[in-house]
Amino acid sequence: MRTPSSKPLSRFFLLAALLLAPLAQAGGGAQAPAAHPPGAAIASGHALATEAGLEILRQGGNAFDAAVAVSSTLSVVEPISSGLGGGGFFLLHDVSSGQDLFLDAREYAPQSATPDKFLDKNGDLDRERSVNGPWSAAIPGLPAALVELAGKHGRLPLKASLAPAIRIAGEGFPVYARMARGYQSRREVMERYPGTREVYLRNGKPIAEGDIFRQPELANTLKLLADKGFDGFYRGETARKLLAGVKQAGGSWTAQELANYRVKLRTPIAFDYRGWKITTAPPTSSGGIALAEMLQILEGYQLKGMDPVQRTHLVVEAMRRAYRDRTFFLGDPDFTQVPQRVLLSKDYALGLRSTINPDKATPSDLLSGNPTPLEDDETTHFSIIDREGNRVAATQTVNLLYGSGLIPRGTGVLLNNEMDDFALKPGTPNAFGVMGYEANAPKPGKRPLSSMTPTFMESADKVAVLGTPGGSRIITMVLLGILGYDDGLSAQQVAALPRYHHQWLPDVIEAESGTFSPETIRGLQALGHTLKLPGDEAAGGRGSSHVWGNLQTVEWDRTTNTLSGGSDPRNPVGLAKVQAE
Repeated sequence: MRTPSSKPLSRFFLLAALLLAPLAQAGGGAQAPAAHPPGAAIASGHALATEAGLEILRQGGNAFDAAVAVSSTLSVVEPISSGLGGGGFFLLHDVSSGQDLFLDAREYAPQSATPDKFLDKNGDLDRERSVNGPWSAAIPGLPAALVELAGKHGRLPLKASLAPAIRIAGEGFPVYARMARGYQSRREVMERYPGTREVYLRNGKPIAEGDIFRQPELANTLKLLADKGFDGFYRGETARKLLAGVKQAGGSWTAQELANYRVKLRTPIAFDYRGWKITTAPPTSSGGIALAEMLQILEGYQLKGMDPVQRTHLVVEAMRRAYRDRTFFLGDPDFTQVPQRVLLSKDYALGLRSTINPDKATPSDLLSGNPTPLEDDETTHFSIIDREGNRVAATQTVNLLYGSGLIPRGTGVLLNNEMDDFALKPGTPNAFGVMGYEANAPKPGKRPLSSMTPTFMESADKVAVLGTPGGSRIITMVLLGILGYDDGLSAQQVAALPRYHHQWLPDVIEAESGTFSPETIRGLQALGHTLKLPGDEAAGGRGSSHVWGNLQTVEWDRTTNTLSGGSDPRNPVGLAKVQAE
């Protein structure tokens, strides 16, 4: 008689153990990750924009509808940083499909904006033309992004999601200190143009802190966009006014250029860093590739608990190498062949890591090459997670403070000055003291290179959304935020992290006040680093602000199923808020 095998019985117990493991684990205190968040969280650079997004969520909208509301409201209340006359990047996670998507709503160069138009009679870069007025403005992309978000990803009509921005533009909001200071610094340029004067002057006096700032013309432009979608901005009444305003100021756009604008759907960059999946911006952003290079260099070191001098040294050396590569290889992928596969390779990062001396700074002039154009300081970012787990990281801009300064009459739309983000003359510094070459030279329809870096982080138990304005420092601020989350910091601690930056050239470490202790400063100097600190004019470089950036981040802890947000304490009008289920 055949004896029964013990294998079926052992298989039963193994299967039972596997099935019961999650239950036992949950009962023992270690909870299984939650399937969806307990509510929603939004962090943005202005409380009115955050509240606008929450208002749309309460109406049954999803994260993408809320993004339309937040973006358009920021366009009303943060004219120093962004607006319908600018562009942006939108990184999306759609929980129903599991897909990550990237909407490139960067502005593009008009047909008339050839490099020779930006040179003076001596062949030098005409700085006045590159940053002020109609010639500095590229074709806007943000309105098209709002239409795309609502039409292809949202649940609510565009009209519903734009309603808060329309209301705030009509009723007005209190002018805050940064907005008033920014106007004073750009007043001479802005008051050249009748359309701008009509918006920003009251009885001949400029806006002041505490004034109620109403923009009825912008409200009307938003209403046309809400009613007619794409055609409400890029064709018809608004388009005619934009074209007339640019022409009156001496520039040259065409109706066809406006009507031909399209948002580009691009594949996000994704890579792993120490158990985190990082999803971030592809070209025309330079941020994602640079971020991947830096983190893949740094994953070869145990940064946690490392001496602050040694940790800062290694982080700076990774920054130095990534920023050098931006120069040679990055530009609009529709016009420039970007060797993305090589730059994102861990083998390439290993090679870069091998060139780092742990005991000595690498002089930037030993890393051959030339510097690249960078993004502006005056930008804005917001982060959203909704109750289903959809998420948005969006960074938008008009480039420099108040963009070009030009508002075409009757529109309320402040135009960008993104043309200065191109390499208008090879080897000549732009407004940020940095240079570019052929990969980022202007061509009709081409989009200028950007540093905007909206980013997702995802581990087995956490999801985070983050990004920031900050010019060439955007990428390094996001890097430090990622390292902060990896160190176990909360969302608010990440938003408040002290900041430092190295961009290859000029060969200096910039830092906010109080970032480094005196001992750390002496240690970095002993390794051969030059530091540019606030008030230190002897160190060279383009200077270092007292503080910089405006990081906005939200986090979902799937183990505890809790949401939290972090709004940069450097910005008193920002708000991170959680809306409970």
